[in-house]
Amino acid sequence: MKKNHVFMAIALPALALFFIFHTYPALQGIFYSFTDWKGYGSWNFVGVKNYLNVFKDNRAGAAYIFTFQFAIVTTIVVNIISLLIAIGLNSKIKFRKTLRAIYFLPYILSILIIGFIFNFIFAHFLPQIGTVLGSELLSKNILGDPDLAWIGIVIVAVWQGVAFNTLLYLAGLVTISEDLYEAASIDGAGIWTKFWKITFPMIAPFFTINMVLSMKNYLMVFDQIVAMTGGGPGKSTESISLLIYRGGFEGGQFAYQSANAVVYFVVIVIISIIQLKILNRREAAN
Repeated sequence: MKKNHVFMAIALPALALFFIFHTYPALQGIFYSFTDWKGYGSWNFVGVKNYLNVFKDNRAGAAYIFTFQFAIVTTIVVNIISLLIAIGLNSKIKFRKTLRAIYFLPYILSILIIGFIFNFIFAHFLPQIGTVLGSELLSKNILGDPDLAWIGIVIVAVWQGVAFNTLLYLAGLVTISEDLYEAASIDGAGIWTKFWKITFPMIAPFFTINMVLSMKNYLMVFDQIVAMTGGGPGKSTESISLLIYRGGFEGGQFAYQSANAVVYFVVIVIISIIQLKILNRREAAN
């Protein structure tokens, strides 16, 4: 009985803080999404008008397209690179522990600081090197090109995101017994066969976790864009999160962007559920 009291004493303050700083603001946002509140002054109920306007908004549509494009490409690239690095770091190589620590360093750095650093690299450092080398490709600031700016953001997101995904894949790889690989070698299996028949099926749950978390995180991309392009050039790299922030807190569209946020929340939940169902089905098949 005393243990239950102790557990309640620990859990209730945490639950209260979670409700105050997370659940309550979220419920407020949902409430205001049915009004015309600008973030200040009086308001009136407008029903589902804001939700209908979201689907008619060309700017919101462009932001959704960019965000999905960015999230899909970055999720795929991050997981491919992370898995390759994890396999390399799990092998019997020198300085293995040191290399693991080095690869994890980008993850502990501030996203904004990294964004500002890469902004300088893309805008000044690389163009100077490209000019010296006579390379037209390097001498161009891709962040100033509406068609290429998103690639710069992908590069930065991948560079930082690889660290965490690699850590999860390593956690999965260390659970695989060496006896399986030895038995496969005796049967004449090559490296590629071992990967598809042993490694990948055994780390399937970790692959599922990485894919779902990566997609969710990149769908909510914000800091990298703020630090590197500010949504530009023009609106070419404006994500949904950035649009909601700017419209809600700077553009007097608090209620409208609250509706946009609710719609986007539902979209992210649906995508995550679909991912889980597909990937879990693949796990069961293996």
